[in-house]
Amino acid sequence: MGYTLNFSAVWRSFDQLLWGLALSLGLAFVAIAIGCVLGLVTAFGLLSKQGALRHPARIYVTIIRNTPILVLVLFTFFALPQLGIRLGKIESFVSTLAIYSGAYLAEVFRGGLLAVPNGLKEAGLAIGLTQSQIRNSIVMPLMLRNVLPSLSSTLISLFKDTSLAAAIAVPELTFEARKINVESFRVIETWIVASCLYVATCSVLAALLRQLERRMSIPR
Repeated sequence: MGYTLNFSAVWRSFDQLLWGLALSLGLAFVAIAIGCVLGLVTAFGLLSKQGALRHPARIYVTIIRNTPILVLVLFTFFALPQLGIRLGKIESFVSTLAIYSGAYLAEVFRGGLLAVPNGLKEAGLAIGLTQSQIRNSIVMPLMLRNVLPSLSSTLISLFKDTSLAAAIAVPELTFEARKINVESFRVIETWIVASCLYVATCSVLAALLRQLERRMSIPR
């Protein structure tokens, strides 16, 4: 084929990739933090007996889960300003990613809440706990333990989804790799290194999250 690998151009700009990687991680962590709040509120709405809470929650989950995330990113950044809502590139992407993750986490949290045995809630009432005390001291801790594996998978998926921020010129890892590629014309080398950074980071995150899951698991 006549193509000789030469990583020198990539190594000269490796610090840009690392800065992009750090931004990608930051975007993912902020998005999942906001998404957890949105997802938890929505999960309680889905389980509510009041239609005024349940129906909006269901509409939110249905619309967001059935819309491609790239479409949501482009809508937030390009369409909302037409309605007078202007956000910076990073703020726009984080907002979109948080709303997107919130819709998925709502179903995760809903399943976790339903998995808490009713007997534990009844035991709480029997010893004189209020509904809010039962929710905060019994239901929420058990629910979080139940959903931690799904929450871990969501965080890793969100980290990979940050690559879509390149579509609106957010300088995360994929954007920086594309810039190096354009400047150096070392297509294969650039994307090999970028891919290795994604794989290595996801592997480290997965290992750390598995350790957290083991620590929080209920002894059997």
